[in-house]
Amino acid sequence: MINHCQIVYNHVNCLNVKKEFVNICRLCIDACPHQAISMYYELNPRHCTECGVCLAVCPSGGFVYRSSAKLFEYIKTTKKVVLSCPQAMQAGYEIPCLGILDRDLWMTLMLYAGEKELTIYTGVCSDCPDKEACRISVQTFKELHEAWKDHPQVKIKVVPDEGNSDIDETISLDAQNKSKSLLKISREKFEAMMAGGVSDEIDPIPKTRQFLEGTWKLREPAIKALPLPVLTVSEGCINCGECSEICPQGALTKKDSKEQLTLIYEPLKCTHCQRCVSICRSKALRMGIRSLSYRLFTGKILLHQGKRRFCLRCGQQVFDFFEPPLCMNCVSNNY
Repeated sequence: MINHCQIVYNHVNCLNVKKEFVNICRLCIDACPHQAISMYYELNPRHCTECGVCLAVCPSGGFVYRSSAKLFEYIKTTKKVVLSCPQAMQAGYEIPCLGILDRDLWMTLMLYAGEKELTIYTGVCSDCPDKEACRISVQTFKELHEAWKDHPQVKIKVVPDEGNSDIDETISLDAQNKSKSLLKISREKFEAMMAGGVSDEIDPIPKTRQFLEGTWKLREPAIKALPLPVLTVSEGCINCGECSEICPQGALTKKDSKEQLTLIYEPLKCTHCQRCVSICRSKALRMGIRSLSYRLFTGKILLHQGKRRFCLRCGQQVFDFFEPPLCMNCVSNNY
Protein backbone atom coordinates (compact mmCIF):
# COMPACT_ATOMS: atom_id res chain seq x y z
CA MET A 1 0.00 0.00 0.00
CA ILE A 2 1.09 3.59 -0.59
CA ASN A 3 2.07 5.28 2.63
CA HIS A 4 3.00 8.95 2.60
CA CYS A 5 5.75 8.77 -0.02
CA GLN A 6 8.39 7.48 2.34
CA ILE A 7 10.57 5.47 -0.06
CA VAL A 8 13.27 7.31 -1.99
CA TYR A 9 16.15 6.33 -4.26
CA ASN A 10 19.60 7.08 -2.84
CA HIS A 11 21.88 6.99 -5.86
CA VAL A 12 25.11 7.46 -3.90
CA ASN A 13 24.44 4.20 -2.05
CA CYS A 14 23.61 2.22 -5.20
CA LEU A 15 26.15 -0.51 -5.98
CA ASN A 16 26.31 0.65 -9.60
CA VAL A 17 27.46 4.08 -8.44
CA LYS A 18 29.76 2.93 -5.64
CA LYS A 19 31.86 0.83 -7.97
CA GLU A 20 31.22 0.03 -11.62
CA PHE A 21 30.91 -3.59 -12.59
CA VAL A 22 30.46 -5.39 -15.90
CA ASN A 23 27.18 -6.90 -14.68
CA ILE A 24 25.09 -4.02 -13.36
CA CYS A 25 22.86 -4.70 -10.37
CA ARG A 26 19.16 -4.91 -11.33
CA LEU A 27 17.75 -6.47 -8.16
CA CYS A 28 15.34 -3.61 -7.49
CA ILE A 29 14.16 -3.40 -11.10
CA ASP A 30 13.59 -7.14 -11.39
CA ALA A 31 11.90 -7.45 -7.97
CA CYS A 32 9.44 -4.56 -8.32
CA PRO A 33 6.02 -6.16 -8.88
CA HIS A 34 4.62 -2.97 -10.42
CA GLN A 35 7.44 -2.19 -12.90
CA ALA A 36 7.78 1.17 -11.18
CA ILE A 37 11.58 1.43 -11.42
CA SER A 38 13.07 2.42 -14.76
CA MET A 39 16.39 1.23 -16.18
CA TYR A 40 17.76 4.53 -14.88
CA TYR A 41 16.52 3.67 -11.36
CA GLU A 42 13.83 6.35 -11.39
CA LEU A 43 10.60 5.76 -9.48
CA ASN A 44 7.45 6.13 -11.56
CA PRO A 45 4.76 7.68 -9.31
CA ARG A 46 2.00 6.30 -11.52
CA HIS A 47 3.04 2.75 -10.70
CA CYS A 48 4.89 2.85 -7.35
CA THR A 49 2.80 1.70 -4.37
CA GLU A 50 5.67 1.92 -1.89
CA CYS A 51 5.47 -1.78 -1.09
CA GLY A 52 9.13 -1.63 -0.03
CA VAL A 53 10.42 -4.65 -1.92
CA CYS A 54 13.16 -2.47 -3.44
CA LEU A 55 14.42 -1.73 0.09
CA ALA A 56 14.45 -5.39 1.05
CA VAL A 57 16.31 -6.68 -2.01
CA CYS A 58 18.83 -3.83 -2.37
CA PRO A 59 22.02 -4.97 -0.66
CA SER A 60 23.54 -1.52 -0.15
CA GLY A 61 20.82 0.92 0.88
CA GLY A 62 20.15 2.24 -2.62
CA PHE A 63 16.52 2.68 -1.65
CA VAL A 64 15.71 4.25 1.68
CA TYR A 65 12.67 4.34 3.96
CA ARG A 66 12.58 8.04 4.79
CA SER A 67 11.04 7.46 8.24
CA SER A 68 13.47 4.71 9.25
CA ALA A 69 14.87 6.80 12.13
CA LYS A 70 11.34 7.29 13.56
CA LEU A 71 10.57 3.61 13.14
CA PHE A 72 13.79 2.54 14.85
CA GLU A 73 13.19 4.98 17.72
CA TYR A 74 9.65 3.64 18.16
CA ILE A 75 10.95 0.05 18.32
CA LYS A 76 13.67 1.02 20.81
CA THR A 77 11.56 3.11 23.20
CA THR A 78 8.09 1.56 23.14
CA LYS A 79 7.39 -0.99 25.87
CA LYS A 80 5.01 -3.00 23.71
CA VAL A 81 5.86 -2.82 20.02
CA VAL A 82 3.01 -3.05 17.52
CA LEU A 83 3.62 -2.64 13.79
CA SER A 84 0.77 -2.61 11.31
CA CYS A 85 0.36 -2.37 7.57
CA PRO A 86 -2.28 -0.12 5.94
CA GLN A 87 -4.45 -3.17 5.16
CA ALA A 88 -4.69 -4.05 8.87
CA MET A 89 -6.64 -2.27 11.59
CA GLN A 90 -4.86 0.82 12.82
CA ALA A 91 -2.64 0.08 15.78
CA GLY A 92 0.86 0.95 16.90
CA TYR A 93 3.20 2.20 14.17
CA GLU A 94 1.98 1.93 10.58
CA ILE A 95 4.60 0.77 8.07
CA PRO A 96 4.00 0.79 4.31
CA CYS A 97 4.15 -3.01 4.02
CA LEU A 98 5.99 -6.03 5.39
CA GLY A 99 8.02 -5.61 2.23
CA ILE A 100 10.28 -3.02 3.90
CA LEU A 101 11.59 -5.64 6.35
CA ASP A 102 14.90 -7.04 5.13
CA ARG A 103 16.94 -9.76 6.85
CA ASP A 104 18.79 -7.36 9.15
CA LEU A 105 15.60 -5.65 10.29
CA TRP A 106 13.85 -8.98 10.88
CA MET A 107 16.79 -10.08 13.02
CA THR A 108 16.74 -6.82 14.97
CA LEU A 109 13.02 -7.26 15.67
CA MET A 110 13.78 -10.74 17.00
CA LEU A 111 16.40 -9.30 19.34
CA TYR A 112 13.89 -6.83 20.75
CA ALA A 113 11.26 -9.55 21.01
CA GLY A 114 13.53 -11.21 23.55
CA GLU A 115 12.80 -8.46 26.07
CA LYS A 116 9.37 -7.10 25.16
CA GLU A 117 6.25 -8.16 23.33
CA LEU A 118 6.45 -7.49 19.60
CA THR A 119 3.48 -7.98 17.29
CA ILE A 120 2.94 -7.29 13.61
CA TYR A 121 -0.60 -6.88 12.27
CA THR A 122 -1.26 -7.42 8.58
CA GLY A 123 -4.32 -7.47 6.38
CA VAL A 124 -5.17 -10.33 4.03
CA CYS A 125 -1.96 -10.21 1.98
CA SER A 126 -3.31 -12.49 -0.75
CA ASP A 127 -5.90 -9.81 -1.58
CA CYS A 128 -3.35 -6.98 -1.61
CA PRO A 129 -1.72 -5.62 -4.80
CA ASP A 130 1.57 -5.69 -2.90
CA LYS A 131 1.38 -9.40 -2.08
CA GLU A 132 4.64 -10.11 -3.93
CA ALA A 133 6.55 -7.74 -1.62
CA CYS A 134 4.98 -9.43 1.39
CA ARG A 135 5.86 -12.86 0.01
CA ILE A 136 9.53 -11.96 -0.38
CA SER A 137 9.67 -10.55 3.15
CA VAL A 138 7.92 -13.58 4.66
CA GLN A 139 10.32 -15.87 2.78
CA THR A 140 13.23 -13.96 4.33
CA PHE A 141 11.64 -14.44 7.75
CA LYS A 142 11.24 -18.17 7.16
CA GLU A 143 14.88 -18.55 6.11
CA LEU A 144 15.99 -16.67 9.21
CA HIS A 145 13.70 -18.82 11.35
CA GLU A 146 15.36 -21.95 9.94
CA ALA A 147 18.82 -20.58 10.68
CA TRP A 148 17.90 -19.37 14.20
CA LYS A 149 15.33 -21.85 15.44
CA ASP A 150 15.31 -20.69 19.05
CA HIS A 151 14.94 -16.97 18.29
CA PRO A 152 12.57 -14.88 20.45
CA GLN A 153 9.02 -14.92 19.13
CA VAL A 154 7.75 -12.21 16.81
CA LYS A 155 3.96 -12.46 16.64
CA ILE A 156 2.39 -11.97 13.21
CA LYS A 157 -1.40 -11.71 13.13
CA VAL A 158 -3.80 -11.24 10.23
CA VAL A 159 -6.25 -8.56 11.37
CA PRO A 160 -7.94 -6.88 8.37
CA ASP A 161 -9.04 -3.25 8.67
CA GLU A 162 -12.80 -3.25 9.13
CA GLY A 163 -13.12 0.39 10.03
CA ASN A 164 -12.42 0.21 13.76
CA SER A 165 -9.87 -1.04 16.25
CA ASP A 166 -10.47 -2.70 19.59
CA ILE A 167 -6.74 -3.05 20.29
CA ASP A 168 -5.73 -0.96 23.29
CA GLU A 169 -2.40 0.30 22.00
CA THR A 170 -0.75 3.69 22.03
CA ILE A 171 -0.84 5.01 18.48
CA SER A 172 2.52 6.48 17.51
CA LEU A 173 2.74 10.17 16.69
CA ASP A 174 3.57 9.26 13.12
CA ALA A 175 0.41 7.19 12.80
CA GLN A 176 -1.75 9.85 14.45
CA ASN A 177 -0.58 12.62 12.18
CA LYS A 178 -0.63 10.48 9.03
CA SER A 179 -3.57 8.14 9.44
CA LYS A 180 -4.94 9.00 6.02
CA SER A 181 -3.90 6.49 3.39
CA LEU A 182 -2.43 7.83 0.19
CA LEU A 183 -4.94 5.71 -1.64
CA LYS A 184 -7.38 8.50 -0.75
CA ILE A 185 -5.04 11.28 -1.88
CA SER A 186 -5.31 12.50 -5.44
CA ARG A 187 -2.83 11.16 -7.97
CA GLU A 188 -1.72 14.71 -8.73
CA LYS A 189 -0.72 15.34 -5.12
CA PHE A 190 1.11 12.03 -4.93
CA GLU A 191 3.10 12.78 -8.09
CA ALA A 192 4.08 16.15 -6.66
CA MET A 193 5.30 14.41 -3.49
CA MET A 194 7.21 11.84 -5.53
CA ALA A 195 9.07 14.56 -7.41
CA GLY A 196 11.45 14.79 -4.45
CA GLY A 197 11.95 11.04 -4.24
CA VAL A 198 15.74 11.13 -4.41
CA SER A 199 18.20 11.27 -1.54
CA ASP A 200 21.90 12.15 -1.42
CA GLU A 201 22.55 10.87 2.11
CA ILE A 202 25.66 8.69 2.17
CA ASP A 203 25.38 5.45 4.16
CA PRO A 204 28.55 3.32 3.83
CA ILE A 205 26.66 0.71 5.83
CA PRO A 206 22.89 0.33 5.22
CA LYS A 207 20.63 1.75 7.92
CA THR A 208 19.09 -1.59 8.88
CA ARG A 209 22.59 -3.08 9.31
CA GLN A 210 23.54 -0.13 11.55
CA PHE A 211 20.37 -0.71 13.59
CA LEU A 212 21.19 -4.42 13.97
CA GLU A 213 24.75 -3.68 15.07
CA GLY A 214 23.68 -1.08 17.63
CA THR A 215 20.95 -3.34 19.02
CA TRP A 216 23.26 -6.34 19.33
CA LYS A 217 26.02 -4.26 20.93
CA LEU A 218 23.79 -3.47 23.92
CA ARG A 219 22.81 -7.14 24.28
CA GLU A 220 26.12 -8.74 23.40
CA PRO A 221 26.72 -10.44 26.77
CA ALA A 222 23.38 -12.26 26.48
CA ILE A 223 23.42 -12.90 22.71
CA LYS A 224 26.65 -14.82 22.18
CA ALA A 225 26.27 -15.40 18.43
CA LEU A 226 23.87 -14.88 15.54
CA PRO A 227 23.44 -16.74 12.21
CA LEU A 228 24.75 -14.37 9.54
CA PRO A 229 25.63 -14.65 5.85
CA VAL A 230 29.42 -14.56 5.60
CA LEU A 231 32.06 -15.12 2.97
CA THR A 232 34.25 -18.23 2.98
CA VAL A 233 37.24 -19.26 0.86
CA SER A 234 38.11 -22.80 -0.14
CA GLU A 235 41.54 -24.29 -0.85
CA GLY A 236 40.92 -23.71 -4.53
CA CYS A 237 41.81 -20.01 -4.24
CA ILE A 238 44.45 -19.12 -6.88
CA ASN A 239 45.53 -15.95 -5.05
CA CYS A 240 44.69 -13.51 -7.84
CA GLY A 241 43.20 -10.89 -5.49
CA GLU A 242 40.53 -9.75 -7.97
CA CYS A 243 37.74 -10.21 -5.40
CA SER A 244 39.02 -7.37 -3.24
CA GLU A 245 39.28 -5.06 -6.25
CA ILE A 246 35.63 -5.49 -7.16
CA CYS A 247 34.10 -5.17 -3.65
CA PRO A 248 31.95 -1.99 -3.62
CA GLN A 249 31.75 -1.90 0.18
CA GLY A 250 35.41 -2.18 1.10
CA ALA A 251 34.44 -5.29 3.07
CA LEU A 252 37.15 -7.37 1.41
CA THR A 253 40.67 -5.97 1.30
CA LYS A 254 44.02 -7.49 0.48
CA LYS A 255 47.57 -7.19 1.67
CA ASP A 256 50.05 -7.93 -1.07
CA SER A 257 53.60 -9.10 -1.04
CA LYS A 258 55.59 -10.71 -3.83
CA GLU A 259 55.26 -14.14 -2.28
CA GLN A 260 51.89 -14.01 -0.50
CA LEU A 261 48.30 -12.78 -0.74
CA THR A 262 46.31 -12.01 2.41
CA LEU A 263 42.55 -11.34 2.32
CA ILE A 264 40.90 -9.45 5.20
CA TYR A 265 37.11 -9.66 5.57
CA GLU A 266 34.84 -7.29 7.55
CA PRO A 267 31.34 -8.83 7.92
CA LEU A 268 29.73 -5.60 9.17
CA LYS A 269 30.58 -3.84 5.90
CA CYS A 270 29.59 -6.79 3.71
CA THR A 271 26.12 -6.46 2.20
CA HIS A 272 26.14 -9.88 0.50
CA CYS A 273 25.95 -8.51 -3.03
CA GLN A 274 28.14 -11.49 -4.03
CA ARG A 275 30.07 -9.66 -6.71
CA CYS A 276 33.20 -11.32 -5.41
CA VAL A 277 31.56 -14.74 -5.67
CA SER A 278 30.45 -14.14 -9.24
CA ILE A 279 33.87 -12.94 -10.41
CA CYS A 280 35.93 -15.67 -8.73
CA ARG A 281 37.60 -17.64 -11.53
CA SER A 282 38.42 -20.62 -9.36
CA LYS A 283 34.96 -20.72 -7.73
CA ALA A 284 36.68 -20.68 -4.35
CA LEU A 285 34.40 -18.07 -2.78
CA ARG A 286 31.07 -18.94 -1.21
CA MET A 287 28.47 -17.02 0.77
CA GLY A 288 26.91 -19.10 3.52
CA ILE A 289 25.26 -18.84 6.93
CA ARG A 290 27.67 -19.07 9.86
CA SER A 291 27.31 -18.42 13.58
CA LEU A 292 29.27 -15.26 14.38
CA SER A 293 30.00 -13.54 17.67
CA TYR A 294 29.57 -9.78 17.94
CA ARG A 295 33.35 -9.38 18.04
CA LEU A 296 33.76 -11.21 14.73
CA PHE A 297 30.75 -9.45 13.19
CA THR A 298 32.20 -6.01 13.88
CA GLY A 299 35.87 -6.89 13.54
CA LYS A 300 38.33 -7.94 10.85
CA ILE A 301 38.72 -11.60 9.93
CA LEU A 302 41.76 -13.18 8.30
CA LEU A 303 39.86 -14.86 5.50
CA HIS A 304 42.70 -16.27 3.44
CA GLN A 305 46.45 -16.38 3.25
CA GLY A 306 48.10 -18.10 0.31
CA LYS A 307 51.46 -18.37 -1.38
CA ARG A 308 51.71 -17.12 -4.92
CA ARG A 309 52.99 -19.41 -7.70
CA PHE A 310 55.35 -18.30 -10.42
CA CYS A 311 56.36 -19.63 -13.81
CA LEU A 312 59.58 -21.64 -13.59
CA ARG A 313 60.87 -20.14 -16.82
CA CYS A 314 59.90 -16.46 -16.98
CA GLY A 315 58.87 -15.72 -13.39
CA GLN A 316 55.35 -14.47 -14.17
CA GLN A 317 52.63 -15.29 -11.67
CA VAL A 318 50.48 -18.29 -12.61
CA PHE A 319 46.92 -18.91 -11.50
CA ASP A 320 46.56 -22.67 -11.54
CA PHE A 321 47.86 -25.69 -9.64
CA PHE A 322 49.42 -27.63 -12.50
CA GLU A 323 52.94 -28.97 -12.11
CA PRO A 324 55.40 -27.72 -13.05
CA PRO A 325 54.09 -24.14 -12.77
CA LEU A 326 54.27 -22.56 -16.23
CA CYS A 327 52.54 -19.50 -17.68
CA MET A 328 50.55 -19.75 -20.92
CA ASN A 329 53.29 -18.17 -23.01
CA CYS A 330 55.90 -20.63 -21.84
CA VAL A 331 53.52 -23.56 -22.30
CA SER A 332 52.79 -22.38 -25.86
CA ASN A 333 56.50 -22.17 -26.64
CA ASN A 334 56.80 -25.87 -25.92
CA TYR A 335 54.73 -26.65 -29.02
